[in-house]
Amino acid sequence: MTVLYAGRVQGVGFRYTTKTVATGFELTGTVRNLPDGRVELIAEGLRTELDAFRAALHDAGLAGFIRDEQISWGNAKNEFRGFEIVR
Repeated sequence: MTVLYAGRVQGVGFRYTTKTVATGFELTGTVRNLPDGRVELIAEGLRTELDAFRAALHDAGLAGFIRDEQISWGNAKNEFRGFEIVR
């Protein structure tokens, strides 16, 4: 799953909160700031885990910062170890 978040998503602890929330789920991936002001989240895992993870991000207080959320689905590539913030 790849999610592009737009809104006031940089400089508000979005990546840190995402990494913290990810520890409660069986998934791997990355979160990073993009030069255009959006945040990119890439996560691999079972669809039910990924859907629950996205909902948990909103519940963790991030919903108020998100203006738009573009989600795309693809096949897992098994290229991640854990969940990390990419700088």
